[in-house]
Amino acid sequence: MQPYRDNDSSPELVDDPGLLASLQGWSEEVYVDFLALQNETMTEDEFRQKYEVTRAILDLDITGFTESCMHEGQIASLLRIFDTQKVVVPILQRHGAQLMRAFADDLVALFRNVDNAVDAALEIHEQIDAFNHAHPRERPPQCCIGIGYGAVFAIGPNLAQGDEMNRASKLGEDTARGGETLLTENAIQAIGHRHDIEAELQQVDDLLFPYYRVTRVEND
Repeated sequence: MQPYRDNDSSPELVDDPGLLASLQGWSEEVYVDFLALQNETMTEDEFRQKYEVTRAILDLDITGFTESCMHEGQIASLLRIFDTQKVVVPILQRHGAQLMRAFADDLVALFRNVDNAVDAALEIHEQIDAFNHAHPRERPPQCCIGIGYGAVFAIGPNLAQGDEMNRASKLGEDTARGGETLLTENAIQAIGHRHDIEAELQQVDDLLFPYYRVTRVEND
């Protein structure tokens, strides 16, 4: 390949799957298949049959990471993440999470059904509150959780890329407040049989899709 020059009409393109895989985004096999899609030696149906799965995606963000890093120091802010993970991971395991991946103050977990994801999310909030009560600090961490459900592609570090992953991430990382669990419309439809859960449609604001806040039904 010729090096890129400002007066070239086309930029230099990398088509080496091994080099692209070194970015640690997708595997070399996935890059090979993307090239095959573009070269029309693989059909979209073949790609879907190979990679598409149906999953519930739980995306969790921990509140106050930047603020605690600024005011309490880097080590203290990392220990907040450590403490939160110590609480969260056993809960995710108990509710059948198939995959758990953490990066900084974010965590993604995959489930085969939405019920398990919702039960895990609600228990996480309860147990984080209990932990904070037992271990008081000036800026106690809380969890913001988004849950999506549907067909995704089992590629990338989280083995879930697609529309419902995007929506769950938007809800968990950008929209939910501390202690909230927000669900996509697909996820809500999948738990329509539940009578122990209340779902409230939220103001969409600038989001391009509707979402719901779920809580436990209070027993009288």
